[in-house]
Amino acid sequence: MRTTSNPAFKNLPSGGYANFNAGQTQSAGFGTGFGQAPAAPQQTGRPMTIDDVVTKTATTLAVTVGTGAATYVVGGAAAMALALPAALIGFVLAMVVIFKKKVSPALVIAYAAVEGVFLGGISYLFGNVVTDNPGIIMQAIAGTVGVFAAMLVVYKTGAIRVTPKLTKWIIGALAGAVVLMLLNLISGFFVSGGLGLREPTPLGIGFSLLVIGIAAFSFLLDFDAADKAIKGGVDAKFAWYVAFGLMVTLVWLYLEILRLLSYFQNE
Repeated sequence: MRTTSNPAFKNLPSGGYANFNAGQTQSAGFGTGFGQAPAAPQQTGRPMTIDDVVTKTATTLAVTVGTGAATYVVGGAAAMALALPAALIGFVLAMVVIFKKKVSPALVIAYAAVEGVFLGGISYLFGNVVTDNPGIIMQAIAGTVGVFAAMLVVYKTGAIRVTPKLTKWIIGALAGAVVLMLLNLISGFFVSGGLGLREPTPLGIGFSLLVIGIAAFSFLLDFDAADKAIKGGVDAKFAWYVAFGLMVTLVWLYLEILRLLSYFQNE
């Protein structure tokens, strides 16, 4: 049973600090977009805590914000030219982190740094070229932080419980949205604007709101996976995977909010 759509969590073991699960075959407390999570090997370090998750996530965010701000300050054609290569390098680093068998903090930090360059370039493009309104950058950041905080409160209070049914709905909605975006991209080679899903029209606005909603609910699955990893007593080093996974969702959400805000600037 898949319990999160985020592939970044595929390397999180199913729990078992020290000999807790040694010699046992245990069902994973959470899964990934790639299927069942592997059972945890015998751990030699200390178990992961919420402080580990907060610290590692804050570190990756600080790196991303730092490189992003530096890229934005550089500005001009240089900042925008860096966006595409940074996106490609970031994608490669993400794949390495996801499929690498061992935890690598250096790779996670490298991914955060490159994503910052990408976001800095894209932000400059949207704020100074697409809309000629740099103010939407802070609006997008505030919106991203607000959605993240709101979903964390929703999860911690149990206002929305992460059930198998909800998990299937979120993963299905995500898959559907990705298919539609691919179809829109492909059709764009033949018809101007493609299916119109990424245009400043009522259809485009509605689709952006849908994708933002899916990204927001994806946080619930991410929080649940992290929570079960902590309760399962996995090694503290796996907090880097949690930080990486949350970064992936945060970047996605920020880009979608930035795109949505840009639609209203051209009204």
